[in-house]
Amino acid sequence: MDKLPAQMTVVAISKPGGPEVLVPEQRALPQPGPDEILVKVQAAGVNRPDVAQRSGAYPPPPGASDLPGLEIAGEVVAVGSNAKRHKIGDKVMSLVAGGGYAQYCIAQDAQAMSVPPALSIKEAGALPETLMTVWHNVFERGGLKAGETLLIHGGSSGIGTMAIQLAKAFGAKVFVTVGSQDKIDACLKLGADRAINYKTEDFVAVVKAETGNAGVNLILDMVAGEYVDRNYDAAAVDGRIVQIATLNGPKVTVNIAKVMVKRLTHTGSTLRPRSNADKAAMVAAIEAKVMPLLREGRVKPLMDSTFPLEKASDAHRRMETSAHIGKIVLEV
Repeated sequence: MDKLPAQMTVVAISKPGGPEVLVPEQRALPQPGPDEILVKVQAAGVNRPDVAQRSGAYPPPPGASDLPGLEIAGEVVAVGSNAKRHKIGDKVMSLVAGGGYAQYCIAQDAQAMSVPPALSIKEAGALPETLMTVWHNVFERGGLKAGETLLIHGGSSGIGTMAIQLAKAFGAKVFVTVGSQDKIDACLKLGADRAINYKTEDFVAVVKAETGNAGVNLILDMVAGEYVDRNYDAAAVDGRIVQIATLNGPKVTVNIAKVMVKRLTHTGSTLRPRSNADKAAMVAAIEAKVMPLLREGRVKPLMDSTFPLEKASDAHRRMETSAHIGKIVLEV
């Protein structure tokens, strides 16, 4: 730590509000605890939870940094006394509970992964939160198996574009909903079997037609609102719905008889409040199951745009247009 600067540039949330409340400021360099590493950040992913935190709707969990930013990539510059997985000089990518919008960021040693040579550092910065969200919700919680059908709402998002690739890599048939022809084209190029324009098509009717009226085995939903009851219509008997966000609102009215008749399972999760042990277990599973695909270049994040750290407000404006296809990243 002696050779490192005492101060660093960060992007903080000056008050709850729009993108303009994201402001650069100077802060003291954080010190890693026994099980932590300090990463000199080179790229930081921008995610919907960052937008929610900025607006005041998603406060950080106790003990986490008040700075936004849930995924980073860069170089290890200091390690805690118990940190054994990574050493100074290693290139890593990591989920973090906050603090990613900064020149330096603390990460849990057990949650950091080595950057595969097939990925650029910007791609690595776009990966950890997205990959862990998809792996846990689609495969661990959702139980997707080869030969099953998956419907992804928000197919052109960072989450959606990663879910398409992983689901196809593990042998599933994939449907997605998107809102434009450009997004349809992008999802089909990634391997989606059918991309549905929700503005002009009824996704329930399409998936019924495409599955011989059987419905889909698994639905990954970040929309909620009126989609919930329609998801029950689109799901197969014994189908599963996994909720990862509520962009159209968390309060819903549903016909619970549909759940009973079809024996549906509707579950959901958020990643940020999970324990460090839970997150470390997800990382271990990803390293075993997904890292070979990343090393081979068969799976990688679809990149939309890159902004300098100090222009984080512009990155948030881009995300809030919903025009992006894939991941938005801050370059530090």
